Amino acid sequence: MKKTKEFLIPFIGLKLGKHHFEYQINNSFFEIFDYNEYQDSDIKVNVVLEKKSTLLELSFKHKGVVNVPCDMTSEDFDLPVKGKMKLIVRFGEEYNNDNEELLILPHGEFEVDIAQYIYEMIVLSVPLRRVHPGVKDGSLKTEALTKLNELIVKEEKKENKQEENIDPRWDKLKKLLTDK
Repeated sequence: MKKTKEFLIPFIGLKLGKHHFEYQINNSFFEIFDYNEYQDSDIKVNVVLEKKSTLLELSFKHKGVVNVPCDMTSEDFDLPVKGKMKLIVRFGEEYNNDNEELLILPHGEFEVDIAQYIYEMIVLSVPLRRVHPGVKDGSLKTEALTKLNELIVKEEKKENKQEENIDPRWDKLKKLLTDK
C-alpha cells in the first residue's frame, strides 16, 4: 500500500472543537490498496474530527455509487452505497490499531492517516450478493436470465410428471400416517 498525503490529517495545529474534511473517492483510491473489484466508483466521504484535550473523535460518513457486475447476469450496474463509522484516537506508549473503533498513537505523533479506515468503511458497505435492480423488478432482459427462466420451468414440469407416476397403493399407506 502506498501512502498518500491527501488522507493525512495534521491535528497538532488544530484548535479544540470540530473540524470538517471532505474527500471524493474514485477508482484511483482503490488502486492504492490493489483492490480492483469495482469498474468505476464515485463516493463522497465526509469526516468530522472533534479535537478534545486528551483524544480525537473521528466520524466518517460516505454516500455514492460503485459500478459492479451482477452476480446473476454479469451485467454491470451502479450500486448505491452509504455508511458511517466512528473512530476514537488516543495517545499511548506505542502504535496500536487492534481494535476497530480505537486507534492508539504514540505521544510524539502529529498526524493521523485515515485512508485505511475510509477504504474499509466503503468496502464493507458493499453487499456480498449484488443483484441488478432490473432482475428484482423484472425489467432486465438478458440472455443469462432467459436461460435461467427456461431451466426453472423445466424442473417444475419434471416434478409434476414424477407425482403422476406414483403407485396408488402408496396413497393408502400415506393415509395411515396422517390418521394418527
